[in-house]
Amino acid sequence: MFTDRVLSGMRPTGRMHLGHYHGALKNWVRLQEIYDCYYFVADWHALTTHYETPEQIADSAFEMVVDWLAAGINPDQSTVFVQSMVLEHAELSLLLGMVTPVAWLERVPTYKDQQQKLADRDLSMYGFLGYPVMMSADILIYRANMVPVGEDQVSHLELTRELARRFNHFYGREPDFEEKAQAAMKKLGSKKGKRYEELRDAFQERGDEQALDAAKALLEETQNLSLGDRERLFGYLEGARRVILVEPKPLLTETPKVPGTDGQKMSKSYGNAIFMREEPETLTKKIRTMQTDPARARRSDPGNPERCPVWSLHKIYSNADTCGWVTKGCTTAGIGCLDCKQPLIDAIVVEQAPILERAQRYLDNPALVRDILTDGCDRARKAAVETMRDVREAMGLSYDRGIG
Repeated sequence: MFTDRVLSGMRPTGRMHLGHYHGALKNWVRLQEIYDCYYFVADWHALTTHYETPEQIADSAFEMVVDWLAAGINPDQSTVFVQSMVLEHAELSLLLGMVTPVAWLERVPTYKDQQQKLADRDLSMYGFLGYPVMMSADILIYRANMVPVGEDQVSHLELTRELARRFNHFYGREPDFEEKAQAAMKKLGSKKGKRYEELRDAFQERGDEQALDAAKALLEETQNLSLGDRERLFGYLEGARRVILVEPKPLLTETPKVPGTDGQKMSKSYGNAIFMREEPETLTKKIRTMQTDPARARRSDPGNPERCPVWSLHKIYSNADTCGWVTKGCTTAGIGCLDCKQPLIDAIVVEQAPILERAQRYLDNPALVRDILTDGCDRARKAAVETMRDVREAMGLSYDRGIG
């Protein structure tokens, strides 16, 4: 249950561009080799800001998942699914909403920021205000203990951690909890039980976070515990309540700045995107027409790579020798801007060749994508159902014995 699990998702915006690829997808591919990864299409989240155009969601989701698979996401290693096809997301979101203070939602950094950026839309909707609760449900329902984020996104995850903590505080209470935890500790055996107590004391008496992590690792590797006993012992480490919903930690990842063809951040809404599945001819045209250092009005004018959007792409795609050649050639006017761009074009074409090849398989046979998502949704639902069973029981909503 408490093995390392990663969860991440994206709104279905259609085809992915190089910003998505280098900012998230390459990391997703790497993580699936290490952890139990769940990657999902956040289609309900799309409705929080684009509720008036739902007809685009399904097609956009298909194009996006094709790019995930083409990037190297392996459905045999990762669980790939659609949010709205696992209805337990909605149930947990509803139940978390019962204990979420409105003030917490209003202080979310993106709340006012998005209202300003999307001033042309009416966002005075419950769904938009409450989207952080749904985001938290997406994570907590799979008991994911890690969420890949950049440093600027860590604060967004804090609300999820606070909601998990608040839920466990309200509903993790259990009659005779300490006695049950002590009984569960005996099942660890004398050696592990003694080690568990030492680590628990180190954390509770001195706040030793390393001791807490070591105790959790000890429980994770112990195979003979029931689900209930494991939850109790996790909760007993930090207090006197069961851990029903796991607090996720940010899995910090580097997110290189990928400029668009106009120098702004790459975005389809800006019309400056270079897609992951560009034909070489289109790719070449986009790169060749990219803005460069405005100081180089003429071929003979020297420039400064740091003022040129093309240089940011060189730092992603080019080796040290090529970067050195670009720096020298630009600052001395030894090369022109088109000369500078050609190695970049060549590198991106090479990178995209296998992506185009993998994508074609799914474009030729869309049923393959549907099968992958159906299988992924089945796997995701099994994990979600398990969590919701515990949530309902903790909240007094389990009617297995009938009513009354």
